[in-house]
Amino acid sequence: MIHIFSKKHFLVDQLENFVDIHNHILPGIDDGAKTVDDSLALIRGFSEFGVKNFVATPHIMHNYYPNTRESIEAAHLLVKNELIECGMDEIELAFAAEHMIDENFIPMVEQGGMLPLSSSYLLVEMSYLQPPIHFDEAIVKVASNHLFPVLAHPERYAFLHQRFGKYQKFKSEGILFQLNLLSLSNYYGKEIPKVAQKLLEENMIDFIASDVHNMHQLQSLKEVTISKKILKMVTPVIHKTIQSFY
Repeated sequence: MIHIFSKKHFLVDQLENFVDIHNHILPGIDDGAKTVDDSLALIRGFSEFGVKNFVATPHIMHNYYPNTRESIEAAHLLVKNELIECGMDEIELAFAAEHMIDENFIPMVEQGGMLPLSSSYLLVEMSYLQPPIHFDEAIVKVASNHLFPVLAHPERYAFLHQRFGKYQKFKSEGILFQLNLLSLSNYYGKEIPKVAQKLLEENMIDFIASDVHNMHQLQSLKEVTISKKILKMVTPVIHKTIQSFY
């Protein structure tokens, strides 16, 4: 894509061979894709700009999306089988989970019920409004299982926006940060890209991913443009994500 009469760059033009490590493309088990057809539509949409490698990460969220390895694996198998039927052999689809740090999180970790992104990383999230009381204990539990905690979309936690020192504290504790691609636009609101840019400027972002739930978000992603300054900062993060998970 070429953005005429502007120094802006389409973000998706930078995603050839990207590995999307956070998305909700498995059907019927959280607030993402509802059907296998929805899943395939999302995968085809990503393929248009060169993304064919995914780690699907449905929510594990007590009382809302009480997923388990079994429920996630079953949804994953449905999509894998349909990909084979459709001859989409070039698609790499693994599965993990986005783990909410809630009252069920620590018992789940103690019982070995978590689903890491790989042998080294566990994707976690928390409420957008306030941190969980037992956040520090939860992070210690993750580390004690020889996993690096990866905090999903740190730029979206509103309670941190005026307390930037908290981000620095998290980083000092070994927490990795995963930025959402859509956070480089106003998709989630005007404040989010400002925080995202500051985190990039401070070299705090480790990985980047789509966190796409539906075709509307995917279409919005296709329309995101970024400045040369943002492009320079985000390109190494894209490359690091590919290198870490390919």
